[in-house]
Amino acid sequence: MKTSTVNISFPKELLDQIDETARKESRSRSELLREAARIYIDRKKRWDVIFQLAESAAKDSGLTGKDVDKEIASYRKDKTR
Repeated sequence: MKTSTVNISFPKELLDQIDETARKESRSRSELLREAARIYIDRKKRWDVIFQLAESAAKDSGLTGKDVDKEIASYRKDKTR
């Protein structure tokens, strides 16, 4: 696999946490950040599928965004009681 080097800026506190985690897991900063990027991309793809399925189900049911908003508001109101 071909690799490319990139420069990324992190706040010091976040970089310290990254380095501490990498050290605890006995791996390099690069390995940790590659895994974090893969996990983020995978999670994003899964959420995209979920939203596509929800949009399709809403369309098939004739629901609008306003209908969904009303249902969420009603659920939240009932939950706080």
